[in-house]
Amino acid sequence: MVTEEICSNCQSSFTGNFCGNCGQKRYQRISKTYIWEEVQDTVLHTNRGFLFSCLEILKNPGRTAREFLEGKRIKHYRPLVLTFVLSGISAFFSFRVLGLAELMSNYYADTPNLNSKFMNDYLSFFSSYNSIIMLLLLPVIAFFTKLGLRKWGQNYYEHIIMNAYILSFYTLISILIFYPLMYFLQSDESLIINISMFQLYTSPLILIWFYKGFYPNKTWKSILWKVILLLLLFLIGFIGIIILGILVGVLLSMLYGDEMIKYFQPG
Repeated sequence: MVTEEICSNCQSSFTGNFCGNCGQKRYQRISKTYIWEEVQDTVLHTNRGFLFSCLEILKNPGRTAREFLEGKRIKHYRPLVLTFVLSGISAFFSFRVLGLAELMSNYYADTPNLNSKFMNDYLSFFSSYNSIIMLLLLPVIAFFTKLGLRKWGQNYYEHIIMNAYILSFYTLISILIFYPLMYFLQSDESLIINISMFQLYTSPLILIWFYKGFYPNKTWKSILWKVILLLLLFLIGFIGIIILGILVGVLLSMLYGDEMIKYFQPG
């Protein structure tokens, strides 16, 4: 039975685990349990639904996102924070454990027509840190998905959350499946590259599964056409980024001369 307690913060009386006036948690003497909760909160990030959210996302990312947007949130980890944590874990395994940046750099350096220093650095960075890059591009990706699904009801900010769940699922699959495969097969460089490319190619399938879970009343056919539309919009955006990169390269070449030109040229 929970007894009435005086809040140590505002001096109000309350029952339960939290003060109804200021939200202060019921007094708890410092103990092993308290220390473990603090470690979870500040280091491991496993409380407040982290593991629960990861498991639910792996089961059905679309349904999990829909339930969160509909208000079923008390058990879930905040999706944007979850995406940040998972992207950080992914970057650690990619860079520190697998050394993908160096591996990709060596591979692209030996690839015909891709052996300029610029292309080498660009492709190596994108291949090694795709989760981090997609995390930074979440607002842009949400713009395209909002544009492609504008008649299906969600606003722009809800699309940010939806894409955070998509990225979280993609990152979890990378951590649990693709990275272990790469680790055990890391002696075969070409196989690692193929696994990395296959990982990217799974994105359309992930989108189809996600949107079917999020929109259970939509037909598979309508979902498929929307995903094709989204992929076309993403392609247009990607081409735009390439054009912007070329313009920046031309500008830098004009400013810095031969040294910058050599950076962009094959050879």
